[in-house]
Amino acid sequence: MADTRTGGDRLADRLTHPRYPLSNAYDPRWVVDNQMGPHALWLLEWLAPALGLDALRPCARVLDLGCGRAMTSVFLAREFHAQVTAADLWIEADDNARRIAEAGFADRVQPVHAEAHDLPFAEGGFDAIVSIDAYQYFGTDDLYLPSLARLLRPGGRIGVVVPALRAEPTGTEPPEHLRPWWEPDYWCFHSADWWRRHWTRSGAVEVEAADWQPDGWRDWLLWCEIVAEESPEEFHRTMARRVAEMVRADAGRALGFVRVVARRR
Repeated sequence: MADTRTGGDRLADRLTHPRYPLSNAYDPRWVVDNQMGPHALWLLEWLAPALGLDALRPCARVLDLGCGRAMTSVFLAREFHAQVTAADLWIEADDNARRIAEAGFADRVQPVHAEAHDLPFAEGGFDAIVSIDAYQYFGTDDLYLPSLARLLRPGGRIGVVVPALRAEPTGTEPPEHLRPWWEPDYWCFHSADWWRRHWTRSGAVEVEAADWQPDGWRDWLLWCEIVAEESPEEFHRTMARRVAEMVRADAGRALGFVRVVARRR
C-alpha cells in the first residue's frame, strides 16, 4: 500500500521519541527550522530532572545562556512556567523576540543580546542557569564559572548539557578513528569526570551530577540525518551530513553528551 502521509506527518513520526514526551508535543517543522546543532529540546528534557523542581518551579527566574533561536527558552516557559531571560550572542534579540511572541510567550521570555563574558545581570538575580550545547564554547576557562555563579541566588542551580567524550584523549592527538572529521573546536569536548573536576575545583559550586547520556550518540545521529534532509538552510544541511558521518563512524565509542548540574555554595 502506498504511503499517503504528508511530509509533515512523516517528519513528526521520525521525531517522536519515547524518551522525550514533552519534546514530542512541539511542531517538528518549527524545531527543524530553528535548530542550531543537536536537538536542543531533547537535551533540555534530559537535563531537567537532574536540575530539579526547586530550580524549575513556577515563576523561577531562569537564565538560558546561549539560547540560540530561543527554542529552549520557550520550552522552559511552557513546560515549567519559568520566567526566562534568553541570552545569546549570535542571534539578535529582536529576532528572538519575534519568535518568542509567535510562540505565545512574550510575557514570560525576555530576549537579550549578550556575550557570555559580559552579562548585564545583577548578582543573585536567577534561581537557575541553563545552557544547552553552548557552555563548552566559553565554560572551559578556569575563571569563568565563579563569575557566572555569582548571578545565582545562594543555593541556586546551574545545569548544562555539552557535546562530550567518554574519556579524555591521551597526548595531543584526537582518537584515531575521528581524525578525518576532527576540527580544532572539538578540543572543547571533555569527559564527565573532567567537567566534575573542573567545576569542583572552582570552589564556586557543589557538583550534584556529571554523567554521560546513554545512547546519546544514537539520538545525535538520528537528528543529523533529519536535519540533512529537512533543514531549509544549505549550510545546516551540509554541516549535518558531515557530523552524521562522524557520529556514525564513531558508533558511541567516543562521542556523546554529558550533563553537569551544580548548586551555588
